[in-house]
Amino acid sequence: MAEPAAPAKFDFAWRPPSPRMAGLIVGITGYRETAAGRFFHRQTAPLIVPFIVSFGSPYLIALARQPGPSDLQLSFTAGLHAGPVNIESDGRAESVQMDFTPLGAYHFFGGAITELVGRMVDIGDVLGHDARRLRDQLGAEPCWQHRFDLLEDFVLRRLGRGPSEEVAFAYRMLARSGGTARITAVASEIGWSRKHLAGRFRSELGLAPKPVARMMRFHRACRLAQAGAADGWAAIAAESGYADQAHLVREFVEFAGESPTAWARRLTLTDSRLSHSGELQPDW
Repeated sequence: MAEPAAPAKFDFAWRPPSPRMAGLIVGITGYRETAAGRFFHRQTAPLIVPFIVSFGSPYLIALARQPGPSDLQLSFTAGLHAGPVNIESDGRAESVQMDFTPLGAYHFFGGAITELVGRMVDIGDVLGHDARRLRDQLGAEPCWQHRFDLLEDFVLRRLGRGPSEEVAFAYRMLARSGGTARITAVASEIGWSRKHLAGRFRSELGLAPKPVARMMRFHRACRLAQAGAADGWAAIAAESGYADQAHLVREFVEFAGESPTAWARRLTLTDSRLSHSGELQPDW
């Protein structure tokens, strides 16, 4: 059976991180579908922690599988997930989404971030009554930019301490290398053993350094492919730090749920505004 088409008609607004949110988030998106139908969208293993407040029909969302009737998601957050995210909507979805960096998510969620890994959790279960008040406040405001202001204010009021300096350093070192830095070398820079770094990294960000580095390397390959910066998949694999093209193909199947060529073909049929996959700055 053919996949449903990606949404074709929708209102879209986006704001990059303001100075007060720099390093905490990738950006904020406003999204409103304007045509009825059954639509499908796939995200590739995003390196973000999304915080979504919804005002329209619930999304159907499932991790690494097709969503079913029991996968309704309205307002929710989700931790890191090393695999594709499949999303269906009915043409009446409307939401505001703030995408936290992994380090920024710790500032907002604290140690609870580890409980979100590979899960979608209603924001009411995370924030209690404040979540309902936030949704009512955002829903009463028709302007996307004013909604973004209110959401930023809400987040800034709740920020706590960040992750440890060592884990933040390790994350940024991996990010600056595009996921190619050796975990042992990163641990040595900090003065820890590889095992100790893996345990602390997982306890603060939810995943160990190795899967996070693999996701970073995969996203680098995606960026190179989208930019047309390398001549073919073998060249993209080499420039991204893969041993060979076959290794790159295996990573695409795991993180995107499809081969590189199928992924590229799908992107040509998808509005470019929906094609972002949690791309972060190297020092985030």
